Amino acid sequence: MVCQLNLAAMFAVATQATWKRAKPLIVRDVVLLPLAGFAGVIILWWVIALFRHELMPTPPEALAKNWDYILNPFYRRGPGDLGIGWLLLASLRRVGLGFGLGAVVAIPLGFLIGMSRAALLALNPLIQIFRPVSPLVWLPIALAIFNSAEPSAVFVIFITSLWSTITNTALGVSSVSKDYLEVAQVLEMPRSRQILKIILPASLPYIFTGLRISLGIAWLVIVAVEMLTGGIGIGFFVWDEWNRLNLSSVFLAVVVIGLTGLVLDSALARLQAWVTHRPAAKQG
Repeated sequence: MVCQLNLAAMFAVATQATWKRAKPLIVRDVVLLPLAGFAGVIILWWVIALFRHELMPTPPEALAKNWDYILNPFYRRGPGDLGIGWLLLASLRRVGLGFGLGAVVAIPLGFLIGMSRAALLALNPLIQIFRPVSPLVWLPIALAIFNSAEPSAVFVIFITSLWSTITNTALGVSSVSKDYLEVAQVLEMPRSRQILKIILPASLPYIFTGLRISLGIAWLVIVAVEMLTGGIGIGFFVWDEWNRLNLSSVFLAVVVIGLTGLVLDSALARLQAWVTHRPAAKQG
């Protein structure tokens, strides 16, 4: 008993000493270095604004002009006068629809390509042709099909969020160890059960990697699409404020778009960690 108490005390002392050594490194890596990076960007912005002050506001001026947007993101002051929170939600709704539909189509296609050589030979050339096409090229086609901005924006998100998920899912499925599949065949396990119990769990990290890449692309694309189609959305807000030469609001939109993209990726990474029971890799 005395020995166990001594070991516990030694472990507690060692843990405390390790924490004391690690704490300054954690503070530096998590707090000080990121703050130094943000401070460098703000200083650079400030210096540029001093030379082009007729067009570009300084950080304090931009903050003052955007204070109403920041304090009241969900105001309604007229048919076309909405807070930036409503505009952001409109863009997120379009991205959610297009990305969700893309995932529903892309994941089964990826499984089909990864499990069937015939499907790979038939579909891979199409994927390689369509994947490099600029997202905005699809917009005129979508407008011709739907004759409306809203479904056209969702379609562009859908079509551009397919490819990364398809290719990563197919890679994950094709990378499953053949030994596992041979054992399943020896045990006469049905094909559907092999997919659910062996192939799907092994492929999940690849699938989530594809989904995170696709979500990032979708969030990039929606801003450009809304600039061209107009209506309610964060992309049209950027274009409208630029036409008014209101760069203060453009800078606010940059921050909002960036933070929203970070939150979306972090949420999907947390979902991946919960589903796969392993930490998600950071996207570059």
